[in-house]
Amino acid sequence: MALTLYVDPVRWRAHQDAVTRQFPGLVPVVRGNGFGFGHEALAEESQRLGADVIAVGTTYEAARMKDVYSGKVLVLSPYWRGEEAPALPGRVIRTVSCADGLRGLRGARVVVEVMSSMRSPGVGERDLHLLRAGVEDVSLEGFALHLPLNRVGGLDAAAEVIACVERLRAAELPVRTMFVSHLEAVELDEVQQRFPDTWFRARIGTDLWLGDPDATQFRATVLEVGHVVKGERFGTRQGRAPADGCLVVVAGGTAHGVGLEAPKDLHGVVPRAKNAARLGLATTNHLLSPFVWAGRRRWFAEPPHLQVSVLFVPQDVPEPAVGSELVARLGHTVTRPDRVVDCASQTWPAAASERALRGGLRGRGGAGGTPGDRFRRGRPDPGTAARTRHVRSPRVGCPLVHR
Repeated sequence: MALTLYVDPVRWRAHQDAVTRQFPGLVPVVRGNGFGFGHEALAEESQRLGADVIAVGTTYEAARMKDVYSGKVLVLSPYWRGEEAPALPGRVIRTVSCADGLRGLRGARVVVEVMSSMRSPGVGERDLHLLRAGVEDVSLEGFALHLPLNRVGGLDAAAEVIACVERLRAAELPVRTMFVSHLEAVELDEVQQRFPDTWFRARIGTDLWLGDPDATQFRATVLEVGHVVKGERFGTRQGRAPADGCLVVVAGGTAHGVGLEAPKDLHGVVPRAKNAARLGLATTNHLLSPFVWAGRRRWFAEPPHLQVSVLFVPQDVPEPAVGSELVARLGHTVTRPDRVVDCASQTWPAAASERALRGGLRGRGGAGGTPGDRFRRGRPDPGTAARTRHVRSPRVGCPLVHR
């Protein structure tokens, strides 16, 4: 029983290496759920890349990373005086977004966040002069600028960075290092050439770890398959089956992030129309799941449970075999898999839908099953078990296995 994240280490690391070559001095971002891989695994990968600094989201993440990463740890969430924070070693760098924050961090390593066009927390242009006295009492690691992802209205990211550096210099502040987010490689080269005495370091998370989508894949184990007839009641909420078919129980529930979704920023008529249609279906309890079977995402039979989900597969579609796996289209930043398997994509276990299309399942009864079978339980095939026994779990912090 597992929701598994398969990783092709050769492809995954080849992409990391390519990004590192594009962005000298790159600062890997390791925050949230560790992009589905876990903090410990990404800390190991950051050390493999030779990164002397990594960025995390909170002080609590920094506390967890201090024992698995030997370099500096930059906390992205701004410090505020009076906060409750765990004990942290001296190599942890705190971010401050106002002059008052410097007064509460005397002697500590500090990065000053400057206000950008995002209008997120940061020191505004009018308050830059207030930093002059405060930076003398801290170990200033540099300044930071967080740029927006969308370049609407002709926004020139490089020009914004250049203007920021010029304002900092005009305020007589030492701009030896500048941490930037969401800057393209060509833009980074442009600002580096403009200010050769300042070291510009890109903070990158999503593009570094998830930039090659074919290097990873989520798959869920099929745990049970049971037949229902139209109108038959089932499940914890005793809903009725919409048609003859089968109920497929797969690993992966709300505890894993299944069913969780971040709000979307929609633009244009077609995306908004699709979203309206989706919401309309949801009001009638028609919820599309992330689990793919026979080439299509299948409907939830009922809302996801804590650790499993129940899908409805109609009668005219072959049913999956117990112990096989379904591809799951899940977002890395909201998913916590049970395990992460490190193996080449060519050796990933064949998904249940792939087996069915090759004729591995026969009719409504499945592989050797009959319509009269109410529920079938089984174990994963020995071949799959052998391939997945060397894994790490982000929840217990076991290391990624290098084969």
